Amino acid sequence: MNRRNFLSLPLAAVALTALGRAAGPGAPGAKRIGRGYRVGAQKDRHDAALLAMGGRFDLKVSGEDTGGDLCIFDTVRWEKGGPPLHRHHAQDEWFYVIRGEFIVRVGDDTVKLSAGDSAFAPRRVPHAFANVSDGEAQMLVLFQPAGTMEDFFRAMSQLGKGVAGAIPARLWEEHGMELLGPPLKI
Repeated sequence: MNRRNFLSLPLAAVALTALGRAAGPGAPGAKRIGRGYRVGAQKDRHDAALLAMGGRFDLKVSGEDTGGDLCIFDTVRWEKGGPPLHRHHAQDEWFYVIRGEFIVRVGDDTVKLSAGDSAFAPRRVPHAFANVSDGEAQMLVLFQPAGTMEDFFRAMSQLGKGVAGAIPARLWEEHGMELLGPPLKI
């Protein structure tokens, strides 16, 4: 199976699951764009790449496109580290490493991820991740449903491009998340 097909399978499964829900963001009548589109490599869906948390976040699939069912970011990270331990009250989060190495904590489990590895953090379960690479690293991050995650990353980018330690707790709370502890130790 080639890499493109491999990446398509989990994304299609999430999208089909979201479409099958009877309530919530994917409910009948939720606004969807109703057409496909292409987003180029190192490009953002809305031509507004966000610099935050030690990297660049390119939105590839917007909640505006999916009736709020999901959003996907491609993040290139040039600094080690990551966000503090937190939980989403309404979003599942999925991580897929394209290059480099990350550590991911979900609940009580901490795992190391390399290119081709993924991890899933269910909603309401504490999690954090950190880039541990000596060079650039790249990871896809999917949120389902999208919630206000796009707005969260836009607000973070206005605070500066450094690692997440300086993000005020109120910003996390405004976007349906709860801070629970410090970032992972590298």
